[in-house]
Amino acid sequence: MFEWLHPALIYLAAALLVPLVPNRKARAFLILLVPIVGIIPLLTTPFGDYLQLSLFGETLTTFRFDKLSFVFSLVFSLAAFLSLIYAWHVRDTMQQVAALLYSGSAMGAVLAGDLITLFVWWEGTAIASVFLIWARRTEGSYQTGMRYLIIQITSGVVLLAGAAIHYRETGSLAFEAFSLENVGAWFILLSFGIKCAFPLLHNWLQDSYPSATVTGTVILSAFTTKIAIYSLARGYAGTDFLIVIGATMALFPIFFAVIENDLRRVLAYSMNSQLGFMVVGIGVGTDLAINGTVAHAFSSVLYKALLFMSVGAVLFRTGTAKGSELGGLYKTMPLTMVFCVIGAASISAFPLFSGFVSKSMILSAAAQEGHFVTWAILLFASAAVLHHSGIKIPYFAFYGRDSGKRPAEAPRNMLLAMGLTAFLCIAIGVWPNALYSVLPFDVSYNPYSTTHVITQIQLLFFSAIAFAALIRMGLFPRQVRSVILDTDWIYRKLLPAIISFVVLFVSAVWSEIVRGFNNTITAVQNTLANFYGPEGRVARVQPTGYMVLWLAILLGAALIVNLVGLP
Repeated sequence: MFEWLHPALIYLAAALLVPLVPNRKARAFLILLVPIVGIIPLLTTPFGDYLQLSLFGETLTTFRFDKLSFVFSLVFSLAAFLSLIYAWHVRDTMQQVAALLYSGSAMGAVLAGDLITLFVWWEGTAIASVFLIWARRTEGSYQTGMRYLIIQITSGVVLLAGAAIHYRETGSLAFEAFSLENVGAWFILLSFGIKCAFPLLHNWLQDSYPSATVTGTVILSAFTTKIAIYSLARGYAGTDFLIVIGATMALFPIFFAVIENDLRRVLAYSMNSQLGFMVVGIGVGTDLAINGTVAHAFSSVLYKALLFMSVGAVLFRTGTAKGSELGGLYKTMPLTMVFCVIGAASISAFPLFSGFVSKSMILSAAAQEGHFVTWAILLFASAAVLHHSGIKIPYFAFYGRDSGKRPAEAPRNMLLAMGLTAFLCIAIGVWPNALYSVLPFDVSYNPYSTTHVITQIQLLFFSAIAFAALIRMGLFPRQVRSVILDTDWIYRKLLPAIISFVVLFVSAVWSEIVRGFNNTITAVQNTLANFYGPEGRVARVQPTGYMVLWLAILLGAALIVNLVGLP
């Protein structure tokens, strides 16, 4: 019915209208109406390809609607709606416009049916989202935003290069499953990997998300990395080495998340770990694994948003998100604390919460295909997430050492957004079939089998005991003001230092070369001046006898040459 109406265009049109609405309340209502209107085409349009364009003889599909794109566009709509409720109090036009453009570009990316359309929306998300970082209006956020923009634009350039090479090799621009026998497919995979925060390509995530505004971080957490997960699921399902990459992603951020003091950075590292579960599912590639990946992406958008919302509310009221400066906030922010605990239970995969019914599908798929080492790694990562996100964040923010801070409860719009998100986290956990029914493949799966429930409860129980014991014995890393060195040290410190050294060295060498050249020129000039200058030897008046002698010598030389017969 509404196949002629692209959901992304609704967001873009609203972004153009928002600055023209002078009344703040009317503007806020208009913004909140956008995701409600934007979801209508998703609920009324049959699956198929729509809004196709012809470009240089190639057909571009700007609106491909199938089960995979439907799930991601649905959760993106929910995330946009909840984030905009959370940001209801914001009166910054730049943030409002950026949020709409970013949400719309994300929607356009998951509905793109060809690589050119994907590239346009891919870069749209990069350009729009950076303003959510710059909106903090500090020197640090400006520098962080520039690094973020460079990395995201680079991802888009690599994607465009891959699309061009892929077209030359195959003659197709369709965004579908790729073969790694083609060079272009490797470029495209690298582009997706940058946006998905693959190991060694990941630090833009921890660098940028905590530097955004309180509301901007919530919006950022929902879209960029999930677009990459969608793209990997679309193009590289069943690619074996993604299992190794995903297992590494699930494992390595654990150490950083445990020792990190900034709670928003803890959540960024935790997000990296959760993305690892999804990448493993894509690498396994079976119907159950892909369903698990999509379900976990859906759940992750919600519980990550909830955790960022709760920590953001703490930051909004106290001015800090550092564990070393917080504690005891449950006394004056009890509702925020409850919502944070619900988010923590969801990410920790407690039974009856969303993470339990989605993460278990990936673990089951890995075990069924015989990837037992990977299964063990994911099981360890599941236990570890309880430490760094499930317990650490609520404990150090709301309990632990009493900081003496007594801030007011979060604003009502923030509480409403957190309440709705918490309800969805519980609803998915209690009624998983509602989520399972919209997944790409028809797979019968029961997460609440006796074995799985008991195994997970035991895992969480012993992990909680370990956390309590470490805290009791003083062995858990203390939350202190510190700088955590990660691979971003390479491009933020090491490379600039090397470049500065090379510049100084080259400048010094060049200066010596120039000085030596100038000295040589000066010496030549002095020598010529000694001979041909006003006081030089040639300029002196010579006796007649000398002139006659030289004339005789020249005539003799000419006579000898003539006699010898030289030419």
